[in-house]
Parts: sequence; C-alpha cells; structure tokens
Amino acid sequence: MPKAIRIHENGGPEVLKYEEVEVGSPGEGQVLIRQTAIGLNFIDIYYRTGLYPAPGGLPFIPGGEAAGVVEAVGPNVSGFEPGDRVAHAAGTGSYAEKRLIAADRLVKLPQNISDQQAAGMMLKGMTAEYLLLRTFKVKPGDTVLYHAAAGGVGLILGQWAKHLGATVIGTASSAEKIELAKAHGFDHVINYRDTDFVAAVREITGGKMCDVVYDSVGKDTYLGSLDCLRPMGMFVTFGQSSGAIPPFNTGLLAQKGSLFMTRPTLFTYIAKREDLEKSAAALFDVVGRGIVKININQTYALKDAGKAQADLESRRTTGTTVLLP
Repeated sequence: MPKAIRIHENGGPEVLKYEEVEVGSPGEGQVLIRQTAIGLNFIDIYYRTGLYPAPGGLPFIPGGEAAGVVEAVGPNVSGFEPGDRVAHAAGTGSYAEKRLIAADRLVKLPQNISDQQAAGMMLKGMTAEYLLLRTFKVKPGDTVLYHAAAGGVGLILGQWAKHLGATVIGTASSAEKIELAKAHGFDHVINYRDTDFVAAVREITGGKMCDVVYDSVGKDTYLGSLDCLRPMGMFVTFGQSSGAIPPFNTGLLAQKGSLFMTRPTLFTYIAKREDLEKSAAALFDVVGRGIVKININQTYALKDAGKAQADLESRRTTGTTVLLP
C-alpha cells in the first residue's frame, strides 16, 4: 500500500504520522496520480495546528501542491491520460505517494518545467500571479513592499514584480536572506530585526511610500504595513505566520490615508477552471522564459515532513522546499 503523512490530532510537528493509506481507483471525474515531488508551505502548518480547520475534519493528509504522473483516469475524464505529467495546488491531500484528485484541479506540465520546480511553485507561484496581476495590478513605476522576501512566495514575487517594472522593497531577518532576496529581484531589502522598516521605507521612497504592501506575516507587521502606504494605497494581507491580525476599527484606514484593504486567498482566485488554467499558464510562461527562476533550496524525504515543517516554522529554510516520496 502507498504511504502518506496523516494528521489525527492538531498540534506540533510530532502529530505528522507516516503511515500506509488506501487510495483506491479513480471515481467519476477523478484522476489517480503517482506523486514525484510535493511542495512545502506555511499553510500546511496552519492546517496542522488547527489555525485553519482542515476540510473534512480529522484525520486528514496535509499538503497543498505537488507534481506527478497520471496512473489512471475515472469515468467522464477528458484531457488526461496515463503517463501525463501533471501538477496541482488543491488545498490538502498532497503529502502522499499516490492520491486521487478531481481532474478539473489538474494542469499538464510543459516539458521545460521539472517535477520539482512544479511541486515547489504551483501554490506559491499562482499566489504571486494573483497578487501581482489581479489583486493589485502592478505596473511600471509602482513601489511594492513585500514582507518575508526570502520565503517561497517572496522569491517568486520579487522577480516577477521587477519584470513588471516596479521598485521592489522587501523585509528579511538576516544578512543571508537579504542577499538571497536581492538576487531575486528585490531592489531594497530591510533587516526588520535591527531596523524600523517603516522609517526605512520612508527613506527609500523619499517620503512617497508604497502603492501596495503584500503582508503574509500578520499580527507583528500589519500596523507598520499600513504606515508604509501612500494615501489610497492597498494593504493586501494574505497570511498570518506571526498570528492573526486582531480586530481593529476600520476608521484606522481613513486616518492613515483612505487606504484599501483586502484579505484574498488563492483558492478563490482559482476556483473556476478557466481562472486556474490562466493562472498556471501565466506562471509557466514566466518560468519557461527564465524571467522567474525556481530554485529548490531544500529537499526532505516525505517521511521527514515533521522536520521540514519545524525548520520552516522556525525560519531555518529559505525559498522553496520540496518533499520527495
């Protein structure tokens, strides 16, 4: 029987159990995939701890993105056949050697995209796509601030935003991460541990501040993020690695310059098949042309997913991490 990581109770990395699972044959509209590479993301930790309730409840298999090979297709599936290389970003269920998945959540991989690249970029890369091209349409001359610049989404977004003609400012926690971010499109990177990032942004922009701030950190950064925006700028909060943003009076947005605020999720932006295909196509295009480079900085065996999550949670990783079945 194939093996997978399952979570039977919420908690720390120790609740990730490597065990045999029964997968079965694909049903109506489903595809059976043998997975070759699996992406690691902070949202996996949110599901593990219970910060986000797992769809379908406990027990469940975590993991939001992967690549692999189609082994079988169920009734009324068109467009896929055994042997196809595919990838997906589908919420949960990816920490597994094999899995069933709805065919309408899969995309075929171009020949110039490797399995490990795809596994490490589907969720993160399509997140960068919707943030830059749809939530706030970045154009030449815009100034962007992105927190956690050396993270998986950050390294993709920095390159892509630079290609779009923006001035890209990031924050990071060490000299090593600052250099990594600068090598991936960021014009300026602020060490938030020893520098007031709001003051630094004010100096970098000559007081004009930013058109948009992309913030996946949450509780620790949101007030400073708001202070980094120009009047009528956009605050995009799309994660909460430091904890949830506490409730606040929306009058604060008025006081700080008639600001806009949104809390998007990838799964809303790719809910329609058409949108999923367009988002993946845009990502494959910039990666395929070398505009965005996907570097796998860490790999772990699937059975060591607990160590991988612990390293991610304690910020011992940079960029993209992949689990290998």
